[in-house]
Amino acid sequence: MSETPVWFMAITLVVLAVFFVVDLVLIGRRPHIPSTKECVQHIAFFVCAALVFGALIWAVSGARPAVEFYSGWLTEYSLSVDNLFVFVIIMANFSVPKTIQKYVLSVGIALALILRGIFILAGAAILERFTWVFYIFGVFLIYTAVKLALGEDDDDEYKENALITLMRKVVKMVDYYDGEKLRTSVDGVKYFTPMLVLFVAIGTTDVMFAFDSIPAIFGLTKDPFIVFTSNVFALLGLQQLYFLLGALLDKLVYLPLGLSVVLGFIGIKLVLEAMHANTLPFINGGQDIHVVPEIPTWLSLVVIIVSLGTASAASIWKMKKLEKSSKR
Repeated sequence: MSETPVWFMAITLVVLAVFFVVDLVLIGRRPHIPSTKECVQHIAFFVCAALVFGALIWAVSGARPAVEFYSGWLTEYSLSVDNLFVFVIIMANFSVPKTIQKYVLSVGIALALILRGIFILAGAAILERFTWVFYIFGVFLIYTAVKLALGEDDDDEYKENALITLMRKVVKMVDYYDGEKLRTSVDGVKYFTPMLVLFVAIGTTDVMFAFDSIPAIFGLTKDPFIVFTSNVFALLGLQQLYFLLGALLDKLVYLPLGLSVVLGFIGIKLVLEAMHANTLPFINGGQDIHVVPEIPTWLSLVVIIVSLGTASAASIWKMKKLEKSSKR
C-alpha cells in the first residue's frame, strides 16, 4: 500500500505522461543526431527532475518513501546504463540510420514502460499475497550478481526472441527503412518496414532486463508507485545516455562489478526480509526467523552510491591510465 496521497500520484502520472509525449512527438519526431551538448542538457534536466521529485515525495509522504525512491532510481538507472550495451548491438544488427535512432529509442522505451507497468502491477499483487516469493527474488539476484562478478553475464550478446522470429515469418515486410514510417507502399501494396520489428526488439528486450531490475527495486520498496516512478525516471534519461555514452560503454570496465555488489546486497536483503516474514511450513515451522535486524533503506542507498561511485571512478581512472600509456 502506497503512503503517497492519491492526488500527488495522479498529478505525477499526468506530468510524466506529458514528458513522454513531448519527448516522443515534439523532439523524437525531428530526425537528427543529438549533439553532446544536447545530450548533456537532457540528462541534466531529467536528473534534476528526479532529485526534485524525490524532494516532493519527502514533503508529502515523509523521508522513508523519498529515500526508497532515490535508492530505486539510482539502481534502475545504473542497470539501464549496463543495458545500453544491448541497445547499441540491436541498432547495429538492424542497420538503423543514426538520424532516426533517437525516435526509435523513444518509441521502444515507451513500449517498454507500458510492459514494465504491467509487470510491476503483477509483481506487487503477487508479493502482497505470497511473501515467500522474496526468497526466489533474492536467490535470483544473488545468482545474477555472481554471474556479473565472474564476467559470465551475456548482456553484450543480442539474440532475437521467439516473438520477433515469428513476426519475420508472418508479416509482409520490406528490408529497407522509409524514414520513420512504420509502413511503406511498393507498387500500390502496403508493407511494413523494419521499424516494426525494431520497436518490438527494443521493447521486449528491455522487459527481459526487467527480470533483473524489477526484483531489485522490490527489494528496496514495496510501494508500486515508487517502483513505477523509479523506472520511469530511469527510462526518461536512457536515450540521451545512449548517444552520450555509446562510444564509451566498453570502457566502463568496472561497472559490472559495481552492479554485482548492488544486486548481491539487495538479494541478501530480500532473503532476510523473506525470513522475517516467513510463512513456509518447512522453514522454521512456518514461523518468522529474526536472525539479524532488518536492513534500513538508508543503508541500501549508501551501499548503492558507494558501490556505483567507486566502480565509475575506478573505470575512469583506468581509462585515463590507458590513454596516457598509449600516448607514450
